[in-house]
Amino acid sequence: MNHLISLLAFSFLIGCDGEKSNVAPSEDPIEEAATEAPSEGSPEEAASEAKPPKSVSVNPNLKYEIKGDEVIITDCNWKVLGTLTIPKTIEGKPVTNIGVNAFFNCSKLTSIIIPDIVNSIGEGAFLSCSSLYSITIPDSVTSIGRDALRDCRHLTSVTIPDSVASIEEGAFRGCSSLTGITIPDSVTSIRKNAFSDCTSLFNIAIPDGVTTIGEAAFARCTSLTSKSISIPDSVNSIGEGAFYDCTSLTSITIPDGVTSIEGGVFSNCTKLTSITIPDSVTTIGDFAFANCTSLTSITIPDGVISIGADAFRGCSSLTSIRIPDGVTSIGADAFHGCSSLTSITIPNGVTSIGADAFRGCSSLTSITIPNGVTSIGSQSFWNCYSLTNITVPDGVASIRFAAFSGCTSLTSIKIPDSVTSIGEGAFYQCTNLSAVTFLGDAPKIEDKAFKESSPTIYREPDAKGWGDTLAGRPVKIITEKP
Repeated sequence: MNHLISLLAFSFLIGCDGEKSNVAPSEDPIEEAATEAPSEGSPEEAASEAKPPKSVSVNPNLKYEIKGDEVIITDCNWKVLGTLTIPKTIEGKPVTNIGVNAFFNCSKLTSIIIPDIVNSIGEGAFLSCSSLYSITIPDSVTSIGRDALRDCRHLTSVTIPDSVASIEEGAFRGCSSLTGITIPDSVTSIRKNAFSDCTSLFNIAIPDGVTTIGEAAFARCTSLTSKSISIPDSVNSIGEGAFYDCTSLTSITIPDGVTSIEGGVFSNCTKLTSITIPDSVTTIGDFAFANCTSLTSITIPDGVISIGADAFRGCSSLTSIRIPDGVTSIGADAFHGCSSLTSITIPNGVTSIGADAFRGCSSLTSITIPNGVTSIGSQSFWNCYSLTNITVPDGVASIRFAAFSGCTSLTSIKIPDSVTSIGEGAFYQCTNLSAVTFLGDAPKIEDKAFKESSPTIYREPDAKGWGDTLAGRPVKIITEKP
């Protein structure tokens, strides 16, 4: 799922080079500073209110802004050590907001205490606080911003208050020491990359109210097991790569409300042995189950109409799969490398089989291509070593590049009269192919179509355009066939 890897890229647009301002401690405590406010109705007060808020320092390590009757923490001395307690009030006004990137890269901060009147933690507020192991988020907080605790790699536990409605994008991404987390019932959405790269996370409860699990939400949570996570029935959307590379996940049930298995959602779940797909699903996206090397069988529900590119690529233990009648397209590389797959039935409704669709299915012995297919894609059956029998339907007009290359067990094949072109290497290294029977006029064919193969070509006596050879192979009348 190579396009999903790009989902994991992130650009820091925070306008900071990692150096925090080194704020000198003031001599007066906050409480004393508060007593110096101008008297009510003074000209100084009116002038102050007319100006935009200005960031000032507070003893010992913080900067802040006052907006109206509230205080926003805006910055911190990046050299601060150990535990830091954010004051409840500054200049007599309540601290209600931890601002954007306020503690960014405070890599020596180990613990922080947030007062119980703070209601908002801004985007990137504690981003890259790499030594932070403890933080208490008070019940007053209703919003935890994007990337708020991203890359706090020593954080072992965190409590999310009941007032939070959404786990925002990247909020806990890269918290590689986080082992467990309780998501409150108030949460309805777990957004993109919310817990990606939490490699120690093995215990998480997703509440029944959650309806959306975003793109790559749990990607590379390599300690997450089937016993430690379940998807509630309330979920109706699971984003691309949501469980990508969850290598300890062995089974999972997708709830009935989900209509699409998005791209790469379970890709690289190498221990996944079983999965239940609900009847509500209509599409299986690109790379959906790619490299699920322990998956032995899967039932695709009748409502599915499309199987995306690389959907089951590299599922090397997959021995059987049922494709329902409603499927109309099988994407490129859909079953590429399914080396244990012995048989598969492609329904009559399929009109398109992508390039490399069954490439490397080395245990596949026979296959029937449905009548609606008009083209056999490039390398579709490349290196299907065990393939002894294949039926090409009347509607096929072209057999593309290397379509049957390396099918060393194929001894004969009939080409219908609808075929007008055969690509380069179409039967390359089909070393046991002895007879190719054409039922129509001579097609347009590349010179190397039968390279390293030595079949005899047989044709109908009244067909047109034939000579004594075709792509270097001798041509005979069908009646001369042994």
